Amino acid sequence: MSGRDIRKEELLSRSLIVKALDPQTQQELATYAHIKSFEAGEVIFNVGSPGLSLIAIAEGKARVEVVTATGRDIILSELRKGDVFGEIALLDGGARSATVRASTRCTLVLLERSTVIGVLKRDPLFSIKLIELLCRRVRRSDERMMEIGFLNLPTRLARLILRLSEEPPFSEEKPSSRLSNSQSDLAKMIGNTRENVNRCLRKWQGAGYVALSDGWLIILDRQNLSELAED
Repeated sequence: MSGRDIRKEELLSRSLIVKALDPQTQQELATYAHIKSFEAGEVIFNVGSPGLSLIAIAEGKARVEVVTATGRDIILSELRKGDVFGEIALLDGGARSATVRASTRCTLVLLERSTVIGVLKRDPLFSIKLIELLCRRVRRSDERMMEIGFLNLPTRLARLILRLSEEPPFSEEKPSSRLSNSQSDLAKMIGNTRENVNRCLRKWQGAGYVALSDGWLIILDRQNLSELAED
């Protein structure tokens, strides 16, 4: 295997579903994989474009976006190192169901549809892992849509802030107290406006729940935020 293929195999192995494969299959996937980089803000693919590849994030972060019928941007999910995306269109051969944009500089590993389908046909474990990934993605999207449709702004925002503070590389056991997400992005994640999010955060800042400093959102009172999230 060439040095380039070793690099691709190492990057691919950071994906949870690829990690489940045997070493020989990982090597095979690395042989056919392509590495591509994107700068922060650059579109990786647009909604409606052909779904020709499965993509794993080796470095960086990306976000899944959709535009509603009223023209509002909503961020459906944040993707991090080890996450895989593009699986829906790849599996059914249809168009991309959402736009994915790089949040930071990203290094991606792309696997063409024919390669992935070939592995799926002969490796049940890979199929199961991909199904689990799809189910998690659908559950997450359903939860976001339910929150947007039925919960008030403070509850949605409190849930989002707590969720972001507990996502990798953090955890529920060791959550982060500082978030760098912009207020515009927070608004897009809960289907609201930056102005409304800013008013809510300023109110919480006055109550001592959070602090806003140099682009950071600092969690000061996790207990009260948790109570708001349960309303």
